[in-house]
Amino acid sequence: MQTLHEKVEAALNTIRPYLEADGGNVEVVEITEAKVVKLELKGACKTCNMSHMTMKAGIEETIKRSVPEVTGIEAVNQSIQL
Repeated sequence: MQTLHEKVEAALNTIRPYLEADGGNVEVVEITEAKVVKLELKGACKTCNMSHMTMKAGIEETIKRSVPEVTGIEAVNQSIQL
């Protein structure tokens, strides 16, 4: 059986090619005991003015659809909380 971290990574791997195509990526920093996933946007994603939309419509939706036990998603290097 996959761990929660492995499930989140598998979900992220489905969208990483799109992030990488634009010069960015995402890294799991931590998954808390409360099942909140803390992510760091990398590369072009850190400074992109559409990064909020990427987090909300792309990354958050992908993780929640694939790993429903996740209770929240936070970007540690952005001023947004999902």
